[in-house]
Amino acid sequence: MRTGAVIVAAGSGDRLGAGVPKAFVRAAGLPLVTWSVRAFEDARDVTAIVIVCPPGQEREMSAAIGTHGMVHAIVPGGSSRQRSVAAGIAALPHDVGAILVHDAARPLITPGLVGRLVSRLRLHDAIIAAAPVADTLKRADAQGNVDATVDRAGLWGAQTPQVFRAHVIRSVFATADDAELDSATDCAGMAERRGIGVAMLDPGAPNMKVTTQADLRLVEVLLGSGRIA
Repeated sequence: MRTGAVIVAAGSGDRLGAGVPKAFVRAAGLPLVTWSVRAFEDARDVTAIVIVCPPGQEREMSAAIGTHGMVHAIVPGGSSRQRSVAAGIAALPHDVGAILVHDAARPLITPGLVGRLVSRLRLHDAIIAAAPVADTLKRADAQGNVDATVDRAGLWGAQTPQVFRAHVIRSVFATADDAELDSATDCAGMAERRGIGVAMLDPGAPNMKVTTQADLRLVEVLLGSGRIA
């Protein structure tokens, strides 16, 4: 299925403390965003890539990723994550049958995972990468003390990529109001609120998000080991 990929790379990276937008931070010799671009270019179904970057840094993003023929557009992000996603979706070619949304802060994405997700759209309107929660969960009180232990049975941690039939995700964003675009944390949640079933697929391998310097060091080890060709 012809798939358009939106790479959300508009985050400031303040928590990482690198002094530059997170997507430009280098890991194993390349900017974080470039690892995702490479994976999507090597994925069989992806035909166009749109990168959503910090406003005013389109030239810097182009320089960071270099020449990649499958990059259809680089567009400025919005004031929230979902407004950035909306900008990316609007810039994709209209003839794609599926739309994939991925965070540049997850550079361990592989072409194989992309293929597995897209192939399952034959059975679903939406499917996301996610992993069962393995840690014991605690609910905290206002003072930061344990208030309760939460049953983790059936709980999964949502990741990206999140993949949708194109007409489904376009409809989701077309019907979203300002409040939802400003508060929603992922596309799957927006789809769920409209009664759209969302399937989950365990990547079966690390697919972590880079948020801290410790995350970055671990990702560098995994990337440097040749985990992504």
